[in-house]
Amino acid sequence: MEKMTRFFTERVEGYDEHMLTEVNGCKEGYIAMAKLIPTSCKSLLDLGCGTGLELDEILKRMPDLDITGIDLTPAMLNKLKQKHPDKSLHLICGDYFDVPFGFANYECIISFQTMHHFSHELKIELYKKIKQALTEDGIYIECDYMVEKQEDEDFYYAENARIRKELKLSDNEFYHYDTPCTITNQIAMLKSAGFSNVEKVFHMENTTLLVAHK
Repeated sequence: MEKMTRFFTERVEGYDEHMLTEVNGCKEGYIAMAKLIPTSCKSLLDLGCGTGLELDEILKRMPDLDITGIDLTPAMLNKLKQKHPDKSLHLICGDYFDVPFGFANYECIISFQTMHHFSHELKIELYKKIKQALTEDGIYIECDYMVEKQEDEDFYYAENARIRKELKLSDNEFYHYDTPCTITNQIAMLKSAGFSNVEKVFHMENTTLLVAHK
């Protein structure tokens, strides 16, 4: 188990190819997410933006969109800058649990394949912050690794806890280990955070896309 920043820094050069060719549903998910961004959107926040594969597709449709991206890994953000040097990108190297989003600043907030590393409690608090940062009619779009059976979710969370205990890892540091939730639980967490309506709009293998309306 590696620290999150180290894990992604060491894999930045092959990251785009890996996600596009080896993770089932991601290539299609990037395209599907881009189509869901409202054409009226002027300002978008991308949580865990990485090298910006979802932004590659979004910018094809909306090249003048004002985008704020947050990611833990400087190498990933540098790669994103290199791909889109002429776009309106405001990139923040940091932890999106700690970085303030403000109030009613974004018509749309997105995340792609980043939320499956965290506990229910952390995610619910983050979803509340996301909801506050959205405009009145704003939407949050999440595409992530999700499972369908509760026993699968329980297994991954138990293994994560077991490994952390054996390695004596701090709960306050992020380590890379997949803890996917069920689609049902993801929807429940978003509703618990106050979103009025949550829809599953895309599903391929374990890649699932949800749209949450403020």
